[in-house]
Amino acid sequence: MTWCEWIKTWKGRLQLAFIRPALSQMQLSPRESTDNPLMIQFFTWEARHPKMSWWDHFADESPRLAELGVTQAWLPPPNKAMKKEGQGYDAYDLWDLGEFDQKGTVATRWGTKEELIRACSVAREHGLGVLIDAVLNHKIGADRTETFTAVRVDPQNRLHDIDEEKEIRGWTAFDFPGRQGKYSKLKWTQEHFTGIDWDDLTQTNGVYRITTAGHKGWSPWVSEELGNYDYLLGSDVDHNHPMVREDMLSWGTWILKETGANGYRLDAIKHIDRKFLVEFIKKIRNSPGGEKLFFVSEVWSGDICCLLPYLTEFQGQTAFFDVPLHDNFHRASAGGSSYDLRHIFDNTLVAVRPDDAVTFVDNHDTQIGQSLESWVDKGFKAQAYALILLRPDGFPCVFYGDLYPNLECYDRDTATILRQLVLARKKFAYGPLVDYFEHKNCIGFVRLGSEQHPGCAIVVSNEASGSPRSIIRMYIDEAAAGTTYCSFIDTSKQLTIDNEGYGDFYSPSNSVEVWVDAKQAH
Repeated sequence: MTWCEWIKTWKGRLQLAFIRPALSQMQLSPRESTDNPLMIQFFTWEARHPKMSWWDHFADESPRLAELGVTQAWLPPPNKAMKKEGQGYDAYDLWDLGEFDQKGTVATRWGTKEELIRACSVAREHGLGVLIDAVLNHKIGADRTETFTAVRVDPQNRLHDIDEEKEIRGWTAFDFPGRQGKYSKLKWTQEHFTGIDWDDLTQTNGVYRITTAGHKGWSPWVSEELGNYDYLLGSDVDHNHPMVREDMLSWGTWILKETGANGYRLDAIKHIDRKFLVEFIKKIRNSPGGEKLFFVSEVWSGDICCLLPYLTEFQGQTAFFDVPLHDNFHRASAGGSSYDLRHIFDNTLVAVRPDDAVTFVDNHDTQIGQSLESWVDKGFKAQAYALILLRPDGFPCVFYGDLYPNLECYDRDTATILRQLVLARKKFAYGPLVDYFEHKNCIGFVRLGSEQHPGCAIVVSNEASGSPRSIIRMYIDEAAAGTTYCSFIDTSKQLTIDNEGYGDFYSPSNSVEVWVDAKQAH
């Protein structure tokens, strides 16, 4: 029985039912009480600022982000990369945050350590938490080669050897000469890795499992894709090696103390030994002030059955990005009016386990031309954001590339409406949810408001552009009879709640409309 099949059994479902959801156990903001918390991914793949470092840019934007209602910021990996322009996912030295002259630079792509620490401090002053993007799976950019034995495996089935064991030469020696042992004495060698993808001796690409004495092969506690998906890229870290474990566990608490950050985004965890990651999280949670630190993990699979077992394994200690929901958004974007909006939440994490889900529309990996390209087009972008920002389920994350001008993926109209939707979340997305998922190309829902906050009515359409406007009759309250509602996006649009408490709410074709009490619109 595979891991994914297990979750479908009665035992798997029963175990999942008794796990306390992650979001209920973690702080979604540095402040104890925050209504409608919101995350931002504060970078794109090629992000640069023309006049200042990225960390300074984040510090400058922190007051405006807080005013919008953002409570957590996921920043790019702060570690030294293999090259000056590296984003940090090409991780060279986790202990170098832009402090040492290594790989031709002191600063990382994003700035210096001092700038990072200042940015985290400024963010905290404005009620913004900061998430460290932890790249624990691999290292890239070794300082020299080593010779050792290895076996080449089938890239499509890493459990199948396709060559005999032989001597190869690989880039596996990491000496960190610029740091000279500060913070960590460990110098990495082939002993600390499970595999590589290049034999420098024969100039041959491939997936090589290192077999020298002491190596135990791939971890069994990883994704079962490709037979065993321990190996992803670069020099694959052996998380079962005691020196590796000690170094990474120490780094996990150290970086939070150094920067004042409030949690983690864990990168590519389906390639990392799950038992190590559980230990990593527990070590940090057991540190002073660590009990409610925020963790969110990336498991890139659109299959909800492959995602749910991670919830059982991690026992509510980390939330997960809702990749199945992103995939539904991408299909809706590509399908246009042929996509049935009534199924937009089918087989998604936010539908099955809403308090374990971090919802998102796009990120740096889904950008056009990137490794997981699945971009949600501007024709469905606003609808997708409305579906994560204005509903009560999940913890939504907005993407820098959709909100801020940039050369990669910015669309001015998308950014304008996204800012309005974010403000609508802050002002109106409160109270019980009532769905009106009645039509293939037009769905609606109502937030009924709370004692402290007004509610809203939302209409989402994917009708072909140029079609008549989409209308849904939705109930507000009999006490609201005669009340004028207006569009929060375009206040010139108005309607009146009838004597039975219903309104005929509408949206332009292939768009979204947010309706609020006109007296509350400003």
